[in-house]
Amino acid sequence: MSELRKRNVGETLGVSGDTSEDQREDIESEDDGKLEVDELVKALPQGTDHTPNILGHILSGLPDRWKNWVVRGIFTWLMIGGFGLIIYGGPLALMVTTLLVQVKCFEEIINIGYAVYRIHGLPWFRSLSWYFLITSNYFFYGENLMDYFAVVINRTDLLRVLVTYHRFISFCLYIVGFVWFVLSLVKKYYMKQFSLFAWTHVALLIVVTQSYLIIQNIFEGLIWFIVPVSMIVINDVMAYVFGFFFGRTPLIKLSPKKTWEGFIGGGFSTVVLGLLMSYGLCQYRYFVCPIEYSESLGRMTMDCEPSSLYRPQEYPIPNCLHIITKVFGKQTITVYPFLLHSLSMSVFSSVIGPFGGFFASGFKRAFKIKDFGDVIPGHGGIMDRFDCQYLMATFVNVYISSFIHTASPQKLLQAVYSLKPEQQLQLFTALRDSLEHRDLLNTTIP
Repeated sequence: MSELRKRNVGETLGVSGDTSEDQREDIESEDDGKLEVDELVKALPQGTDHTPNILGHILSGLPDRWKNWVVRGIFTWLMIGGFGLIIYGGPLALMVTTLLVQVKCFEEIINIGYAVYRIHGLPWFRSLSWYFLITSNYFFYGENLMDYFAVVINRTDLLRVLVTYHRFISFCLYIVGFVWFVLSLVKKYYMKQFSLFAWTHVALLIVVTQSYLIIQNIFEGLIWFIVPVSMIVINDVMAYVFGFFFGRTPLIKLSPKKTWEGFIGGGFSTVVLGLLMSYGLCQYRYFVCPIEYSESLGRMTMDCEPSSLYRPQEYPIPNCLHIITKVFGKQTITVYPFLLHSLSMSVFSSVIGPFGGFFASGFKRAFKIKDFGDVIPGHGGIMDRFDCQYLMATFVNVYISSFIHTASPQKLLQAVYSLKPEQQLQLFTALRDSLEHRDLLNTTIP
């Protein structure tokens, strides 16, 4: 039987009968690994089926459908409350939470890879995966430190060296992991080990890169973090509610429980509630001011004069909406400019955001699992709740850099501090001459 299976596999892959013994053993090993998938995934936790014993006893009289509704609702409100407390804790609490969520999401993805492709005696998979996570975080968070803390860093010789050679050090750390992986290759398991290597890098791309972008969004102002995250939460919750009560028409085969009714209802709710939330947050400097390092205060500060983006502006009403001008007798409308950007984000989170969840559903279906983990009863793992958030974070970061971001004096000053003294003097002289030539200086600088 084993010989027949080996011959069939060889024919399928185009391997001739003259194939070496080592190659045939490798092919057979890969085939055996595929046969183990169904057994391995049984060991993975199924999150939405996990309910605390006390809560399960209280809800024992309810049908499964309503039991899941209640459990999901309770832990949704607990998560929303926790999110509010973290926002109250300030930017540092949000950044630490982002890092913790990143680590947990990475763990859940890597655990699936390990469970599916686990081989007795296969060395270093977990160690290599976590090493690459640490290396990636060193690179990305080091980039953030250089962007926002250059003034502080350049006061310390050791830190200045680390900043100057940051990318080279990061590259060397990665090369150590690369060599480590090559030395860990084991005969007969090459294909599985390279699959795990690719698996790790895809997980890093999905999780670490996106969390780096989230941190960048936070530094632009808490509003650029809170509003997008809340929109995804609103869309997810309201799509579930509309789908639960009114869902009849299947939306996509990857997620059989998703319906058009839930998709449309969730999208409409996201636009309305997202705009209301944006309007409320625009009233407070705490949410709209960018996070910058103040050299005079010696610390990070969020105190600023809100930009025009967060102050009411008058816009002419388009001619196509002349009916409105006749009814209300106004030719202009006063609105916060940020609300227009909020509208763009709400449309993206409603139309494109759910595809992050569909992608995750396809990922889970490929390995015949229901959830990434069982950390949150009624919801699954952390990754089950943050699959759409990462896609949204990337969109917001690209949106800011394309339509919002401008070089501020503070950011330019941080870049200047990283220059050598003679370069700083050269820049100062050129800037002074330019200002004098345009008569922008009241007195000549000696």
